[in-house]
Amino acid sequence: MVLPDWFWELTTHVSSSYLDSLLLSVSIKSAWFGFVPSWLLLFFVGIGTGIASGVLGIGGGLLMVPVLTFSSLAAVQATATSLLAVLLSAISGSIRNWRAQELNIAEALGLAVPGILTAPLGAWLGDCLPDKWLTLSFAVLQLTAIYLMGLRQRLQQTPASSNAAIPETASTRDSQIANIFRIVAIGFLAGLLAGLFGVGGGVIMVPLQVLLLKSSIKDAVRSSLGAIVLIATAGLIPHSLSGNVWWQEGFALGIGGIFGAQIGTRLLPYFQASTVTLLFRSLLLALSFSMIWRALVP
Repeated sequence: MVLPDWFWELTTHVSSSYLDSLLLSVSIKSAWFGFVPSWLLLFFVGIGTGIASGVLGIGGGLLMVPVLTFSSLAAVQATATSLLAVLLSAISGSIRNWRAQELNIAEALGLAVPGILTAPLGAWLGDCLPDKWLTLSFAVLQLTAIYLMGLRQRLQQTPASSNAAIPETASTRDSQIANIFRIVAIGFLAGLLAGLFGVGGGVIMVPLQVLLLKSSIKDAVRSSLGAIVLIATAGLIPHSLSGNVWWQEGFALGIGGIFGAQIGTRLLPYFQASTVTLLFRSLLLALSFSMIWRALVP
């Protein structure tokens, strides 16, 4: 069997990027606590972001990208590497949901297909944007996420009956067509954000699914997690071909995130969601200002 040229090109880029990441870890090691291996530190960072993900039901990209930029990676490398970690966490969570028969595959695919088209576009934009502007744009995304987390919390507290579909005055066919357009629009946005910023989109997609599609919070979280498996893969391929992915760091964050998410879901009954959300939003605010400072002050 003759393998296509694109397969060998991707393999070459992945191998080269992985070797480069091993060399980069030496420089990161000096930036982090001396002699502690960078992958071990990032593994524990991944556990921390995974715990936050398990408690809050969101992805950890909003935390992982700043950590990677503070570790001397360029902004586009940080977003690409974060996307690898997000992919690993999404695969783990989706397998768990699928085994529990809680994954709406049709809705996940409906979100994923348009996202697959725009994720490479987001990766291309990330390559084109100067480091300063990509960092500033990510800080704006973090500030937006702070608002959306508050919105999501309010939606979660809304009685289920208020999320029920409002009786349609138009025909059922028109309603279904409008719903398809909404799903496509959400998928387009999720793909663009994943490729550009290396985030899973849970903070963005879930409130939009609840508001526009009248999904429940739990269903929206599960379908968005399933969609991001395909969306993140589509964004990761062009980033890999551009040599932006640092594989060792990405795997350390991703595997740590998988462990952390398991811990977070078990700790969830012991935390007040409002308190954790407030702490997380405060952390995002501090990180966003630090990234703005990092971008504007040489």
